[in-house]
Amino acid sequence: MALAAGCRSRETPAPPSPVPPQAAAAGATSRDYRWALPPGLEPPAVPEANPISAARVELGRHLFYDSRLSFNGTQSCSSCHVQELAFADGERLPTGSTGDRLPRNSPGLQNAGYLRTLTWNNPLLTSLERQIPVPMFSEAPVELDWTGHGRAILDRLAADERYPALFRAAFPDDPEPDVGTVLYALSTFVRAMVSFDSPYDRYARGDEQALSAAARRGLELFESDRLGCRACHAGDNFTLAAPEPGTELRQTAEFVNVGLYDIDGQGAYPDTNTGVHELTRRAEDMGRMRIPSLRNVALTAPYRHDGSVADLAGVIREYEAGGRGPGAASRFKDSRVRGFELSEGERADLVAFLESLTDATFVADPRFSDPWAGRDR
Repeated sequence: MALAAGCRSRETPAPPSPVPPQAAAAGATSRDYRWALPPGLEPPAVPEANPISAARVELGRHLFYDSRLSFNGTQSCSSCHVQELAFADGERLPTGSTGDRLPRNSPGLQNAGYLRTLTWNNPLLTSLERQIPVPMFSEAPVELDWTGHGRAILDRLAADERYPALFRAAFPDDPEPDVGTVLYALSTFVRAMVSFDSPYDRYARGDEQALSAAARRGLELFESDRLGCRACHAGDNFTLAAPEPGTELRQTAEFVNVGLYDIDGQGAYPDTNTGVHELTRRAEDMGRMRIPSLRNVALTAPYRHDGSVADLAGVIREYEAGGRGPGAASRFKDSRVRGFELSEGERADLVAFLESLTDATFVADPRFSDPWAGRDR
């Protein structure tokens, strides 16, 4: 498979060069794939170099759930991204295949193809083809442990009796497993994870009975200037990290310090988790983390980049206070996090609305389920 800079060594593979962001175009090459989208909603951008197809999605599904994708055979992508939890994992912090603790909470994966930034703190990872090599090849912490072991992992996949036909269908011009085909298949599978069938969506499409009275009151609060939630959780995906069609990504504007920490009186976050600042070392980037999507948010507890809040009511209380403890007065806190007052009933209504963003169809959809269940690997 030809990648941007070539990556077909028979020696231990290195991470492939990413697909240039400019190669992506909304609704680009779609072969035989049918998106499960409501009328009027465009599919996510698809890179021309990695067109989506049903066969490529199916190969990616097998790889996503295959624990042989980690060198020691103990973990798959699904170890940290569980379907019934909207592809989060329910843990405060995930653990890699060799026992390394990761520094940030596992995000849900629904609608990742719409996002223009894909991790908690790195504005440069702007496509799935750029991001997925990170868990494959990262060394500190180790996740799937491909560095130095890629050839052995690929040989293991090639030896399985099911994979030759899957790779041949997905990549007929280059059917042998390599870093590129694995990366592109995984990216395609995650890109296919679209979720727009929550009670909120059905209500927005005209089903007046889809939301409870409490959820409707919560929606009104959510949309109000008094709370200002939409200032950060905008658009169909409830995040500025998924710009609406025709708008541009505004550098790091989708990364926000919400006033969680001030450990030195100068606005500092813990050394291992300083947000965008970890990459830029600019003071103004201290604590800036990507604004997460709220879709299926009721399934993805615990919350925050470090999993430090147990439930939705706890998150809301922090926003009511304009931050957490000393962090509320941090000089780096975003001005949109200004605090507000809620009654107990209003807080419950807001939680009811957030729960209405749960797409029960998505988290049980067999197209995204484990194809190895009940089968030997």
